[in-house]
Amino acid sequence: MEVPEVRYARSGNLRIAYEVFGAGPIDLVYGRTAISHLELVWEEPSVAGYFRELAKVARVVLWDKRGVGLSDRTVGTPTLEDRMDDVRAVMDAAKSRRAVIFGATDTAAMALLFAATYPERTLGLMLIEPTVRGSWAPDYPFAPTRDEVEESIRRSDEDWGTPPYIDRMLAMYAPSRLGDAEFRRWYGRVIRFGSSPSSAASLARMNLEIDVRAALPAVHVPTVVLKCPGDRVVREENSDYVAARVAGAQLVTIPGQDHFFWANPEASAASLRAQTAFVANLPSSAPDDDRVLKSVVFADIVDSTRLASQLGDHGWRNRLDAFFAASRAEATRFRGQLVKTTGDGFLATFDGPTRAVRFASSVRDHAKQQGLALRAGVHTGECLVTDTDVVGIAVHVASRICDAATGGEILTSRTVRDLSVGSDVRFEERGARQFKGVDGAWETFLAV
Repeated sequence: MEVPEVRYARSGNLRIAYEVFGAGPIDLVYGRTAISHLELVWEEPSVAGYFRELAKVARVVLWDKRGVGLSDRTVGTPTLEDRMDDVRAVMDAAKSRRAVIFGATDTAAMALLFAATYPERTLGLMLIEPTVRGSWAPDYPFAPTRDEVEESIRRSDEDWGTPPYIDRMLAMYAPSRLGDAEFRRWYGRVIRFGSSPSSAASLARMNLEIDVRAALPAVHVPTVVLKCPGDRVVREENSDYVAARVAGAQLVTIPGQDHFFWANPEASAASLRAQTAFVANLPSSAPDDDRVLKSVVFADIVDSTRLASQLGDHGWRNRLDAFFAASRAEATRFRGQLVKTTGDGFLATFDGPTRAVRFASSVRDHAKQQGLALRAGVHTGECLVTDTDVVGIAVHVASRICDAATGGEILTSRTVRDLSVGSDVRFEERGARQFKGVDGAWETFLAV
């Protein structure tokens, strides 16, 4: 197989580099972890051999994340929504309608969120040692602490790309190849060509903030999770956690100590067997499932009865009509849908929490210009979507959060805050609340 041609997909104002190779019956959109480089990947026989085997069972779409490799570099700190947009852009450019989405370690969080948000474009999930929270927490004790990550960043900044740095990385990521001089040389080039020290530090700090655990129950596509108990980078409990919370997920154990499975012949063969078997057993048709992860915005006008009395029936109707027209236009601008109006408010849905919050902020400002005080509640969760409506606990939670807001406020759930990592939206804690008809205590945040 010849080395594939590098192509570019447009994602917003950025260009995302990708390659297409293989002629299998399904598409596999393969996002590599951490630092990558589409051209250098083919210079290492073990990696090239791994992808050539995958090409026998799938049409592989291999891509570099924004900020690394051959994709645009000066990108700031991308959100998970940005990364999902990149996947959709690459799929569109490669003319892939539906695909198995591959995610390893840090890219697994994005892959899981993509599957929950766009099930109509996801045939299945193939995950290698996924991490769904970036830092240690009492209820997630197998992630590194913030101090550990910061110490790693500090050390990397001092000797980035040098032989001591490469040796330190290989001792963790591919200990079986530490004594292979050619492999060390190649890996050093991938690191130096794939990223800069500052970009790598920014990515590491962004990953620290990730927490997509709330989205796991919303994943309903076939999923396989590969783990390596001997891995020195990611503890196997991360894989166990995901497999236990994604319905029907398969968990496969890979031998050895290499985080890079393809670096070790035995581990590479085992992972390829598992991935080939997963592809072979995918259902031939898409499941009939209307469950999808949505960011829900509930909003209403404060003190509407008094305003209606002041303006009169016709004046109030005209004011409302103008407000709803502006709100529909803004929903379209932020790639969402104003599902329905509710007297003096509305319900809208979006495919990402950052877009939902920005929409709510924009509509609030429009309302203020019309002499209206708007309050809004935003929550991200699984919904049942019909042709004309959206229902589910997530809708109720957004409504209750809206009720807790005052005029001009946009309140959100913790899930919205957690999934907005990397955005310019700031959140202030507003404490936990009990909502009528909804179990548990819900942490709320003011979006500012």
